[in-house]
Amino acid sequence: MSTSIIERSAAQQEVAVAHDTHDEHHGHHIIEFTPQQRLAMNRLGFWLFLISETFLFSGILVARIVLLRNEDGFTRPELDQQLGLLITSILLLSSFAINFGEVAISRGDRNIFLAAFGAAILMGFVFTGGVVYEWSIAHDSPSESIEGGMFFFMTGMHALHVITGIGFLIAVWWNGYLGNYDENHWGVEASALYWHFVDVVWVFFYVALYLIGNVPHHG
Repeated sequence: MSTSIIERSAAQQEVAVAHDTHDEHHGHHIIEFTPQQRLAMNRLGFWLFLISETFLFSGILVARIVLLRNEDGFTRPELDQQLGLLITSILLLSSFAINFGEVAISRGDRNIFLAAFGAAILMGFVFTGGVVYEWSIAHDSPSESIEGGMFFFMTGMHALHVITGIGFLIAVWWNGYLGNYDENHWGVEASALYWHFVDVVWVFFYVALYLIGNVPHHG
């Protein structure tokens, strides 16, 4: 009886071993990507994301053109031109700081990278504060005119992306502070691309809101 049990157990072990060997030869292979392949996939995915964002902001710009045009031409909200130029300049300067930091980390200069990204983060907060201040002094509210509604919608949508970008930059700055970046700094590259993207979007929004058209006189 005991001999039969032992023989049965041995047979079961042989079947299990044979099954494992079959799996190793005929399936269940784990696909491993090289660092270069992973980087290429990350870049592709991120660029596809930016393309989708481009469609979003392009649609908003088209809406601005359609909704703020009448028989007299284009109209625009009554805004503080000096403030608009100031916050636009600050945002553009932040892109230069980001580029400076990206070059620094590629050369292994962590201190310059941290200083440059820190400056960009600060300028991002200043820009956002300027937009909020413009909201507080805006002559047209969303409920009073279509110009005011478009202004709050466009700047609000963009500010949401700027705040997202600031969070992205802070996370990257912290990782850099911890020394997590060497020759592999995809996080730095991705955050820089995103920040440059929101900067370019703002240039178009600035022109559309502050420069194109005449301020209508409601009364």
